[in-house]
Amino acid sequence: MDRRDFLKTAAKAAAAAQVGAAALARGSEAAVQRTDGRFRKAIVLGMVQGEMSTADRFRLARDCGFDGIEVPPPMTPEAIADVQKAVRESGISAHSVIFGGWGKPLSHSDPDVRRQGLEDLKTALKGAKEVGADGLLLVPAVVNKETRYIDAYRRSQEGIRQALDLAASLQVRINVENVWNRFLLSPLEFARYIDEFGSEWVRAYFDVANVIDFGWPEDWIRTLGERIAKVHLKDFRRDGRKWVPLGEGDADFPEVRRALDEVKYSGWLTCELPAGDEAYLKEVSRRVDRIIAGLNPAEA
Repeated sequence: MDRRDFLKTAAKAAAAAQVGAAALARGSEAAVQRTDGRFRKAIVLGMVQGEMSTADRFRLARDCGFDGIEVPPPMTPEAIADVQKAVRESGISAHSVIFGGWGKPLSHSDPDVRRQGLEDLKTALKGAKEVGADGLLLVPAVVNKETRYIDAYRRSQEGIRQALDLAASLQVRINVENVWNRFLLSPLEFARYIDEFGSEWVRAYFDVANVIDFGWPEDWIRTLGERIAKVHLKDFRRDGRKWVPLGEGDADFPEVRRALDEVKYSGWLTCELPAGDEAYLKEVSRRVDRIIAGLNPAEA
């Protein structure tokens, strides 16, 4: 299982817009980031439902109360220009690139697949720099019948290390996310995995809901601490094992908020949810405001 099933609707929306890219040009005077001083609210691009331009998607996100967008990797000049235009016209950031890594994982048993995965990662890092992203989301490895856990660990670290010099020169972090890839199954191991790089350019992208089936997000936050560069928000219900709206599952968001305080996290809170219309996005925005306030997001 992985979050691709969960984001099926969002992926279709993104494909309909034919967007491959993005992230706000760092230092752009056109960028306006509304913030409470510590947290900035964002959504993934595919959450904006409907047939519209990238610029219109950005404007709608802004009008619904969000400060930024997380986008697919910009792999072409046209995609980069498209998102740069959206940033200029909307005044909000494209703060992160969801590279992923499922298709050609750095852990694959075939060296040629690993090499192509590494080249794709490097290309995505360069595209992120061109549009100003400060981070790129990476699924580091996939454990399956063909790939043993120890091999996934070793191969993925080898691959990431080959991209570190580039990441440092571009000043774009590689943010490793905890996903349903049968890998990095405890906060202790996740922390160790990050620490072994000995580099500020590898950090954790922590997903609140992805650990609920086998752990507690507040525990992971307190263990990962300053290693966390960005946070994904969604919710999951253990009973029935299903994804649910923010505040309607087993995520204890007031406790998550306290844990973020304890580790002094400051940065982006990005919703990774199904697509919806303007009214839906405004409700999501309202719920994130309540999370930031330390309240139950589902309550009125």
